[in-house]
Amino acid sequence: MSGDRPTLPPVRLPSDAELARDALAVPLLARAVRLARWAGPGTRVGAGGELVEEQLPAAAEVLGLLGTESPEPTESDEALAAQARAEAEAEASEAWRVAVDTGLVEVEDPSGDAESADGADGAGGAGGVGAGGDGDGTVSAGAALQLIASGSPQDVLSLWLDALDVVFADATAPVLEDLAGAIGDDGEIDLDALDWDPEAEAEFLEGVLGNLYLLTAGEGGTDPVPVPLPVLAASMIVPDDMGEPTDDVLEQVSDAMMRLDDQFALLEPIGLVTYVPVDEALMVDDAEAESVPSGDDEDVSRYGVVTLTPLGLHGIRSRMRDAGVEAPAVGDLADKGADALLDGVAHFPEPAARAETEQWLARREPAAAARELLAAAKGTDPGAPLRRLHCQQSLALVGAEAEPAVREVLDDAELGGLARVWLAELGAADVPPPSESMIFWLAIDTIAAQLDAEGEPLELQELVEGLVGQHSGFFDAAWRVDHPATADVLEAMGRLHGDRKAAKDARKAAFKARSRNGG
Repeated sequence: MSGDRPTLPPVRLPSDAELARDALAVPLLARAVRLARWAGPGTRVGAGGELVEEQLPAAAEVLGLLGTESPEPTESDEALAAQARAEAEAEASEAWRVAVDTGLVEVEDPSGDAESADGADGAGGAGGVGAGGDGDGTVSAGAALQLIASGSPQDVLSLWLDALDVVFADATAPVLEDLAGAIGDDGEIDLDALDWDPEAEAEFLEGVLGNLYLLTAGEGGTDPVPVPLPVLAASMIVPDDMGEPTDDVLEQVSDAMMRLDDQFALLEPIGLVTYVPVDEALMVDDAEAESVPSGDDEDVSRYGVVTLTPLGLHGIRSRMRDAGVEAPAVGDLADKGADALLDGVAHFPEPAARAETEQWLARREPAAAARELLAAAKGTDPGAPLRRLHCQQSLALVGAEAEPAVREVLDDAELGGLARVWLAELGAADVPPPSESMIFWLAIDTIAAQLDAEGEPLELQELVEGLVGQHSGFFDAAWRVDHPATADVLEAMGRLHGDRKAAKDARKAAFKARSRNGG
């Protein structure tokens, strides 16, 4: 069964409608929409679709990015104001680039070529601040702008994912200082001179986001999980089997942290994460800045803390699924049959399995759901014991309305023991006592399910020792049980039981069971 298990734990996401509201509220997409509504035939753009430099102040003003200047500014005030204007215009330029590349606006140059969602690349394109051009392009509203007002939540989320692609490309592009020195006389970028591998950059950031997703999903995927930046950087660089990191590895972690600090600053405005950047005071001392922090949480937080948002969880999950990675979410099985439900939740954490089952039950009439669950629980395949265990847990969520369906299987060889246990836990009257053979079959089935679900934890050892202690001559009877997992279960009991004689008896019984079945 282990080969069929999902590679990632399931996440619980808000509804598409809630996620779409979050998407429309993120700063970068909201600015892109505002610029798309502002733009018109008089908007001047360059050949690459970028706003010309003279147009940027108006765009920044539309977005409310320009503050009021002091009536009697000092030289220092003027310098700060100039810096603020430059930053505002850069933010306006980035919002415009998102508008162009997501199809919120369409730009057509004099030759008739349209620039829209695929009109600019991640290394420059329309994102350059006043990147040139004569301003001869024609701007019109793009088809995607209609989705903001009249599209479905799924349409809005698709648009947001397109915007995320734009920002991701920016985040993995070379820094501007390096880029300027790598442009040749022909205007082309010399990637070798840059020492920049776009595929490796993208793969590294995808890996970081994947680890952030895993850390969040591992906690249930519902509550914010702040992750220190050094932890993320180290997760990509420090080998799992390395004890004390070498100086070279620590330097690599430090370099990765500083690159990620810039990248998360870009990813935050699109709503993927919330981010507390690296404390600039740490940069004063190079030796301190290039060390990997240790100590209490307060110290670590100064090196950056990133938290994946619910929208970010949805975004990374979408990207992973596009790449062929299995990334389940609670609710995926709600419209599928009981067989898919019981197999699907087999290795979910308990809270996620319960939430998935509750959603599945909510769409069905209780008695019919109970019968469907019981039918799906039957079988002699390796996954059947765990299906029966989850069937019993699912029936507990149905409650007393499942009783008629459960009583219908009291005489079933595979479900009769489960039915009796469930009815007893319900407090039902007139529950027929199980035969001895049914007791032993149920014991083997229960242990097989636990072994499949959890391996051999301490709790299972206690269950094994309790069963053997309650039934004298347990192993003399157990090897005769006609269950596909009998020999495997008895071998496991031999490993788990703390008493040496009982463990030896279990191994002997396992040998008899295999011999009985010709194994």
